[in-house]
Amino acid sequence: MKMIIASVASILTTLLIVAMTLGAMFILVQATEYVTSLESTLERASAMGAELLLGVILLLSTVWLATHLAVRIFTIKEPPSAGGSVV
Repeated sequence: MKMIIASVASILTTLLIVAMTLGAMFILVQATEYVTSLESTLERASAMGAELLLGVILLLSTVWLATHLAVRIFTIKEPPSAGGSVV
Protein backbone atom coordinates (compact mmCIF):
# COMPACT_ATOMS: atom_id res chain seq x y z
CA MET A 1 0.00 0.00 0.00
CA LYS A 2 2.83 2.36 0.85
CA MET A 3 4.44 1.73 -2.54
CA ILE A 4 1.21 2.66 -4.33
CA ILE A 5 0.89 5.87 -2.35
CA ALA A 6 4.57 6.67 -3.00
CA SER A 7 4.07 6.07 -6.74
CA VAL A 8 1.04 8.34 -6.90
CA ALA A 9 2.82 10.98 -4.82
CA SER A 10 5.87 10.85 -7.07
CA ILE A 11 3.71 11.28 -10.19
CA LEU A 12 1.83 14.20 -8.63
CA THR A 13 5.10 15.74 -7.48
CA THR A 14 6.54 15.44 -10.96
CA LEU A 15 3.47 17.08 -12.47
CA LEU A 16 3.62 19.86 -9.87
CA ILE A 17 7.29 20.51 -10.60
CA VAL A 18 6.71 20.58 -14.35
CA ALA A 19 3.78 22.97 -13.92
CA MET A 20 5.80 25.25 -11.65
CA THR A 21 8.74 25.31 -14.05
CA LEU A 22 6.53 26.06 -17.05
CA GLY A 23 4.69 28.74 -15.08
CA ALA A 24 7.98 30.34 -14.07
CA MET A 25 9.17 30.32 -17.67
CA PHE A 26 5.94 31.91 -18.94
CA ILE A 27 6.22 34.61 -16.29
CA LEU A 28 9.84 35.27 -17.21
CA VAL A 29 9.07 35.44 -20.94
CA GLN A 30 6.25 37.92 -20.33
CA ALA A 31 8.53 39.97 -18.08
CA THR A 32 11.23 39.97 -20.78
CA GLU A 33 8.78 41.16 -23.41
CA TYR A 34 7.63 43.94 -21.09
CA VAL A 35 11.18 44.98 -20.16
CA THR A 36 12.35 45.16 -23.77
CA SER A 37 9.40 47.39 -24.66
CA LEU A 38 10.38 50.08 -22.13
CA GLU A 39 11.60 53.34 -23.65
CA SER A 40 13.65 54.80 -20.80
CA THR A 41 17.14 53.38 -20.39
CA LEU A 42 17.10 53.80 -16.60
CA GLU A 43 13.74 52.04 -16.28
CA ARG A 44 14.87 49.26 -18.60
CA ALA A 45 18.09 48.71 -16.62
CA SER A 46 16.28 48.56 -13.27
CA ALA A 47 13.61 46.28 -14.74
CA MET A 48 16.30 43.93 -16.07
CA GLY A 49 17.82 43.71 -12.60
CA ALA A 50 14.42 42.95 -11.10
CA GLU A 51 13.78 40.36 -13.80
CA LEU A 52 17.08 38.61 -13.08
CA LEU A 53 16.25 38.53 -9.37
CA LEU A 54 12.75 37.21 -10.08
CA GLY A 55 14.13 34.53 -12.39
CA VAL A 56 16.70 33.34 -9.88
CA ILE A 57 14.11 33.20 -7.09
CA LEU A 58 11.50 31.40 -9.22
CA LEU A 59 13.82 28.80 -10.69
CA LEU A 60 15.75 28.14 -7.48
CA SER A 61 12.52 27.70 -5.55
CA THR A 62 11.35 25.19 -8.15
CA VAL A 63 14.57 23.19 -7.80
CA TRP A 64 14.37 23.39 -4.00
CA LEU A 65 10.79 22.17 -3.97
CA ALA A 66 11.61 19.32 -6.34
CA THR A 67 14.49 18.03 -4.24
CA HIS A 68 12.68 18.59 -0.95
CA LEU A 69 9.61 16.63 -2.04
CA ALA A 70 11.68 13.85 -3.61
CA VAL A 71 13.63 13.38 -0.39
CA ARG A 72 10.47 13.37 1.73
CA ILE A 73 8.76 10.84 -0.53
CA PHE A 74 11.62 8.41 -1.07
CA THR A 75 13.40 8.48 2.31
CA ILE A 76 13.46 5.03 3.86
CA LYS A 77 12.70 5.30 7.56
CA GLU A 78 14.77 2.82 9.49
CA PRO A 79 13.73 1.73 12.97
CA PRO A 80 15.97 3.01 15.77
CA SER A 81 18.75 0.67 16.82
CA ALA A 82 18.36 -1.38 20.01
CA GLY A 83 21.66 -0.18 21.44
CA GLY A 84 22.21 2.94 23.52
CA SER A 85 23.78 6.16 22.39
CA VAL A 86 27.20 6.05 20.80
CA VAL A 87 28.60 8.97 22.76
